Amino acid sequence: MDPSFFTMGMWSIGAGALGAAALALFLANTDVFLPKSRRATLEYLEDIDLKTLEKEPRTFKAKELWEKNGAVIMAVRRPGCFLCREEAADLSSLKPKLDELGVPLYAVVKEQIRTEVKDFQPYFKGEIFLDEKKKFYGPQKRKMVFMGFVRLGVWYNFFRAWNGGFSGNLEGEGFILGGVFVVGPGKQGLLLEHREKEFGDKVNLASVLEAARKIQPQTSASETK
Repeated sequence: MDPSFFTMGMWSIGAGALGAAALALFLANTDVFLPKSRRATLEYLEDIDLKTLEKEPRTFKAKELWEKNGAVIMAVRRPGCFLCREEAADLSSLKPKLDELGVPLYAVVKEQIRTEVKDFQPYFKGEIFLDEKKKFYGPQKRKMVFMGFVRLGVWYNFFRAWNGGFSGNLEGEGFILGGVFVVGPGKQGLLLEHREKEFGDKVNLASVLEAARKIQPQTSASETK
């Protein structure tokens, strides 16, 4: 066999493999293979069961969070994740303005492991509740696993959070993606629904404030007399 023919064949195989790898890397950094989301309805959110994190937890319907004054709610992907802590701190920076508007800030977590929620609280300036059935992460739960580590946007988010001084751990489930909601009182409905599309995909803070300013607090019959 002609050695040059063999060499050419090996080069062709190598070039093909490199081309396939480059194509896979390119596609992984587009939205083609991102997990698809389905918008939540107000009725879906209202019926979610949440628990307080007290020693004797109380179970209640999620609509209690926003039925009078609306609410901003963060569905935390994982309390120990430094990217989630970064977003929690960002949202907490809005709390003075939200307080002026009379709009509360809340978070939900999908599990309570050891001191994870307690360790998360310094980053988040609102009440935190447990969503055991992970309903706030639906109605169509979305996961990101290994693809997250080949996306350039994720690595950019990693470095941004590291440079911001945030740190974390690997405790708990962190593949089910989270999000942020702004919900108006009564039947005003969803004013903003941000679904995390990749690790560290933060909500736009200006959009959160814009949505919060649209909230129209409910007045009771006694207040209108």
